[in-house]
Amino acid sequence: MAATRDTPTGERKCVQQAPEVAGGPAPHRGLSGAVDAPALSIPGGPRGGPGAAALVAAAPPAFDMASSGEDTSNEGDVPPAGATMAVGAHLLGFSDEILLHILSHVPSTDLVLNVRRTCRKLAVLCLDKSLTHTVLLQKDYEASEDKVKHVVKEIGREIQQLNMAGCYWLSGATIEHVARCRSLVKVNLSGCHLTSLRLSKMLSALQHLRSLAIDVSPGFDAGQLSGECKATLSRVRELKQTLYTPSYGVVPCCTSLEKLLLYFEILDRTREGAVLSGQLMVGQSNVPHYQHLRVFYARLAPGHVNQEVVRLYLAVLSDRTPENLHAFLISVPGSFAESGATKNLLDSMARKVALDALQLPKSWLNGSSLLQHMRFNNPFYFSFSRCALSGGHLIQRVINGGRDLRSLASLNLSGCVHCLSPDSLLRKAEDDIDSGILETLVASCHNLQHLNLSAAHHHSADGPGRHLCQLLARLRRLRSLALPVCAVAEAAPRPDREPAPHAVPRGCGKKVRIGVQSSPAPLAGQAAPQPSSVFWSLLKSVPFLERLELIGSSFSSAMPRNEPAIRNSLPPCSRAHSVGDAEVAAVGQLTFLRHLTLAQLPGILTGSGLVSIGLQCQQLQSLSLANLGLMGKVVYTSALSDMLKHCKRLKDLRLEQPYFSANAQFFQALSQCSALQRLCLVSRSGTLQPEAVLAFMARCLHVVVCHMFTGESLATCKSLQQSLLRRRGLLGQLCGQRDGALSLVPWEPRAPAL
Repeated sequence: MAATRDTPTGERKCVQQAPEVAGGPAPHRGLSGAVDAPALSIPGGPRGGPGAAALVAAAPPAFDMASSGEDTSNEGDVPPAGATMAVGAHLLGFSDEILLHILSHVPSTDLVLNVRRTCRKLAVLCLDKSLTHTVLLQKDYEASEDKVKHVVKEIGREIQQLNMAGCYWLSGATIEHVARCRSLVKVNLSGCHLTSLRLSKMLSALQHLRSLAIDVSPGFDAGQLSGECKATLSRVRELKQTLYTPSYGVVPCCTSLEKLLLYFEILDRTREGAVLSGQLMVGQSNVPHYQHLRVFYARLAPGHVNQEVVRLYLAVLSDRTPENLHAFLISVPGSFAESGATKNLLDSMARKVALDALQLPKSWLNGSSLLQHMRFNNPFYFSFSRCALSGGHLIQRVINGGRDLRSLASLNLSGCVHCLSPDSLLRKAEDDIDSGILETLVASCHNLQHLNLSAAHHHSADGPGRHLCQLLARLRRLRSLALPVCAVAEAAPRPDREPAPHAVPRGCGKKVRIGVQSSPAPLAGQAAPQPSSVFWSLLKSVPFLERLELIGSSFSSAMPRNEPAIRNSLPPCSRAHSVGDAEVAAVGQLTFLRHLTLAQLPGILTGSGLVSIGLQCQQLQSLSLANLGLMGKVVYTSALSDMLKHCKRLKDLRLEQPYFSANAQFFQALSQCSALQRLCLVSRSGTLQPEAVLAFMARCLHVVVCHMFTGESLATCKSLQQSLLRRRGLLGQLCGQRDGALSLVPWEPRAPAL
């Protein structure tokens, strides 16, 4: 369910929790930005980062004075006594440089409409060019149409970069006000309502524009673009274009393109059931111009039409490969057959260009000698997701025998089951990795910031210093890491050793299930990590990690984004049973952690490690949990409730667990996540209590998206939807109810509560 709450008229109040500002497109799972280390040692990026709430909340009385409606414009720069911080220093006593940094964490709408009106000094600082130069409204659900118009009216002439991505609730007439920002150099309008005529009118006024992001929806007609609009497009150097219909969009008009990002989201059929075809583009006379292109990126959603359309884009590249091309990235789910045009393109690239970033469909690389002939300059990004790449090929063709690749920042080896094995033909899933290959990789790419080794069995052999976690601990610059669960397990015991203590029967002949922890369950919050475990040592070595994904090598989501759903999932790896609550508790060391994914951990007994994460990872914004513990029984409900009580900055929660009971206890704990905006619950044969849902939605006023797929009846789902519509004034539509699933998707923000 989607909704927003506007601030009541006349109220002037600085936000206590700023909405999240998402970064640019991530080519692979686990990609995240570097840790920001601003002054005052407050983590979080500008404009609504996780540090915003703490910074603004340092002096609530000073900002709340304006909420009473009292005019403070003549009070001068002397802060009131109530504005003193705990250490005795006045907030406004800081230097302008520190105050500007603090204000950079506040959303632009609040700066212009609220904070600026508190006192004379802040009125000047809030209009500083360092703050008005860039305005971020991306998914700012509290940015109503009146607020956006007011901001454009107040500081429109100063704005040079404007991000309105995902502002689907704003009307086309409001988006048209962007034309008043005559100094715009960069604008992102992805997800906004735009017709060809409105786009033409708006771009005609933006003569300084150099970067553009838009959607191309059904009905788009490039013939309606005016000459002034095409002149602006001819100067655009960076273009991000999301296609919902077969079209070249505005690419043919952008004759100076240096960076092209394409997102193909075309359905195979229209809403009326008509079959679409990429051949609709063949008759278009204008074709893209790639002579200046340096970066080409294409991400495809499932469907044959998307593949047909991207082939037409690539056909132009095969005729004349840009000499300055240094990044070529294509992300395709499933198989994507190589054609004659793509073969010519790859051959031409191997002869003419030296790449810095490469990602290709797995079918283009498997069994091919392309990597052997491809030239690389100073590579910073490699993705070989789900490719049949052996460890020998990785060392010889990519790392070039262990050469220094200090420039490489991101490496995606997700699904490369043989990448750490010298011989891919003979290796089995349960075989150990070759630690020498991983050691060479770590030594050559010691500046890696993003590493993805998920969706594969990476079992470490026994021996000192040979474990995968011990080798990865050398990568001190890591900011995001994705690993299979079995990779963090201790090495398998040798037959000549004594059996592990947990394998010995306890008590009066009581049997213990092999592979399941049998030690007494620790109390909530007391699952202390083992300092001697290799996983604990790994996380201690990378304290600035912001994103961590620990996913079972056999895990398959019941509702995947870009892959077909698999109803009968594979059982977890046998080694994954030894990864339990203590390993999860070790994650609590990551005080800068913002995004956490835990999936298919059968060794979870009580979930007590989650409490440690909630207590210590105070920067956590996104949490995804799936299939924890043995299937058929949810063992961590109580621990999860205790964890959620401490997650004050959590904005996204995704929970996928069969037989989960979304009862009053769960929703009461979840309601304490005051910053929560998005909730997704996927539970086959699960249950929910409608009264608890209603009480939760009444307390959590920032929740804008709520998807619940459970085992409840269709009648229960419809009744709950109607109750929510009546109680909260939501304007929404029931998107898809199958198997008793409740899914509310917004099409307009919620009206202000009375």
